[in-house]
Amino acid sequence: MALHNSPALKVVKDTDLEDWEVIGSGGFGQIYKAKHRQWCEFVAIKLLHYDDGTGQALLHELDMMQQGSNRHVLQVIGIFKGQSPSSGSSIQMGLVMDFMERGSLADLQQTLQGPPPWPLAFRLTHQIALGINFLHSLSPPVLHLDLKPSNVLLDSDLNAKLTDFGLARFSSSITRTSKKNSNDTGGTIRYMPPEAFDTSYNPSRAFDIYSFGILLWSIATGKKPYPNALSAIVPIRIPMGDRPSLDDIRCTDAGVAGLTRLIDLMQECWRSNPKQRPSSRRK
Repeated sequence: MALHNSPALKVVKDTDLEDWEVIGSGGFGQIYKAKHRQWCEFVAIKLLHYDDGTGQALLHELDMMQQGSNRHVLQVIGIFKGQSPSSGSSIQMGLVMDFMERGSLADLQQTLQGPPPWPLAFRLTHQIALGINFLHSLSPPVLHLDLKPSNVLLDSDLNAKLTDFGLARFSSSITRTSKKNSNDTGGTIRYMPPEAFDTSYNPSRAFDIYSFGILLWSIATGKKPYPNALSAIVPIRIPMGDRPSLDDIRCTDAGVAGLTRLIDLMQECWRSNPKQRPSSRRK
């Protein structure tokens, strides 16, 4: 399959874009905001470290992601292939996505210096769950494998959209040329389930369900999980059963309607046994 033979995807070249601005970075590369000359609107460009062996997998993954659409999943609208402001003469490949004006949930937490108001927190929780359910309901299912506040983007009305889904299954080949300069582990340790630390682990839907439980805690508290723990200790303690403390949530907002059910859901999602966690699939 070649780029020009994929009718479902728009190919965006560097000559189509102007006003480039770096808005983020990660294990895959840099994320830019740029204005499309013909569309007259800003888009987000997530550039991947170019590797000749990943183009086919990238296109296959994007075709699978385009089986349907969901308002709480960020849609990929095209493939970028060309030079970026930082690549010199090197050719890079990447994803072209809608630009989200309000940034990420992590940005909102930093701005608020704490959790959002409860009505917004409950709405975001519900929308994230709908996004996960959509991904898990595809055939074959798409596993996110890196649910965290920075991967929940917000539109102008503060509606949640999941991003970076479906990429983890070929992340090692995309990032292998830069691993020596990266601490990327293919996931975010503080949101990873205990079974993921087993070297023979094969990811399943239960991975995302666990991460969703930890993400709920982060939304409710406005904090990073295990905020006082050394990073080296976290992957040791999670398989031993340690989970984020619920004391602050219980004591501060005990009278909030629906809070008890939210706490119960967190605990159900982060159970040690993946078979005992809730299912995201439609009934």
